[in-house]
Amino acid sequence: MLQTVALRDGLISDHDGRKIRVRFYDARATLTVKGPRTGISRDEFEYDIPPADAAAMLERYCPGGTIEKSRHHVAHAGHVWFVDEFRGLLAGTVFAEIELASEHAVFARPDWIGREVTGLREFRQANLLQARQLMHAAG
Repeated sequence: MLQTVALRDGLISDHDGRKIRVRFYDARATLTVKGPRTGISRDEFEYDIPPADAAAMLERYCPGGTIEKSRHHVAHAGHVWFVDEFRGLLAGTVFAEIELASEHAVFARPDWIGREVTGLREFRQANLLQARQLMHAAG
């Protein structure tokens, strides 16, 4: 394992496949804009912002709540995998992803990787969080 960082983020906007997210990576804060998916790819732009601004945005503009997780950077066969281990309402959920130069890039799949869920709506963080919130409210 290369490193682990604590992440806390919230979704400010989600419309027609476009998203705006605010996130803390340990103490570093960012604002991220994601474009709609084209296949399994999407544009993503990330900007550092003052931590006080990020905290205010999380509190005021993230009505769906925040997601907390540990992100483990794991080296495997010349690539770095991002393995997210969720806490809070999504505790017990673990995702692994890899960023590639293109969706046709060849890579070695680690034997610890489970089912492929890319593109499946039910496995998107916002949908998982909403489902867990409903379950939690129902008691």
